[in-house]
Amino acid sequence: MSTSTISRRALLRRAAAIAAAALLAPSIVGRAQAATVTMRLSTSQANDPKYANGRVYYDELIKQLAAMKLDEQIAIQFFPDNQLGQEIDVANSVKLGVIDLMVTGTSIWANLVPAWGVADLGYIFQSYAHQTRALDSGAGKVMEDMLLKGASVHVVGWAYNFGSRSVMCKTAFSDPGGLAGKKIRTLPNPVITECLRLMGAAATPMAFGEIYTALQAGVLDGLEHDPPTIVASKFYETAKFYTLTEHIFSPLGIFMSDVSYKKLAAPLRDGFLAAAKAAAIETRTRGLAVEKEALEVMKQQGVAVASCDKEAFRSRVLPLHESFSKKFPEVKPILDAIQAART
Repeated sequence: MSTSTISRRALLRRAAAIAAAALLAPSIVGRAQAATVTMRLSTSQANDPKYANGRVYYDELIKQLAAMKLDEQIAIQFFPDNQLGQEIDVANSVKLGVIDLMVTGTSIWANLVPAWGVADLGYIFQSYAHQTRALDSGAGKVMEDMLLKGASVHVVGWAYNFGSRSVMCKTAFSDPGGLAGKKIRTLPNPVITECLRLMGAAATPMAFGEIYTALQAGVLDGLEHDPPTIVASKFYETAKFYTLTEHIFSPLGIFMSDVSYKKLAAPLRDGFLAAAKAAAIETRTRGLAVEKEALEVMKQQGVAVASCDKEAFRSRVLPLHESFSKKFPEVKPILDAIQAART
């Protein structure tokens, strides 16, 4: 699947469509009219207040803005479920300032800043606790600087995707041989695609909004994602085997256009950034809790959840770490911080 950057003209046309969409937005965004600043927040995930990280973050952000008495000055319009376009289109729109905010994993940004693929190297993180230690000890700042320089986008908060990424498939497997040849959807991200290929799958990049119908039609045999996302999007209706490969503990970021950042007056911007960061921390806590709940829901829906030979998958993926660091030597301080944070 092509992930090339779309043209500026196309993005300007999208801006007009987004403005029209705002008029049709659901009642959840109706409080925007009275505020002095209105920002649009996009997520590809469903409008699920429990299992979808974008909606959870939006709810927490609204709470934080109210607690800081900023809700009369800043309103957030929320657009879930790809309402403003597929993720790669939204990422480019955030880069240009057509969309203000986006809640998503780090993965999609590797299409704009390739070195950002470092966070998606399979088995690079041991756990979410390991990820937090690494980001807080320096890796996060290096990544933030890279994204601002390469895509004119700020990271205004770090959270977690709601659980590690594992593989859901229409057939059971427990080792690379059982995964061989299976068409498994990956994000349109070369690092994740290569990770799944090394794990044995026929890795198939595809936009998030296309997954469900592709599974129904047999274009895909499965996908790799976290349990709450699978529950929120009801992917369990199309595949019934979930193997705990736990190959990626993916960071979740809150991304803000530099155009939008600069439009905010300094005192208001400082307040917003404080609210955005606090909401991210609350979202992080929620994510750890709902992963286990989502696994139980999957089981109730007839999904077989099984362990696997993770070391067999990990050993096949490790060469990717070395080749990536050679291709992008600027990631060395990130990898050093990740390694130092291991237990």
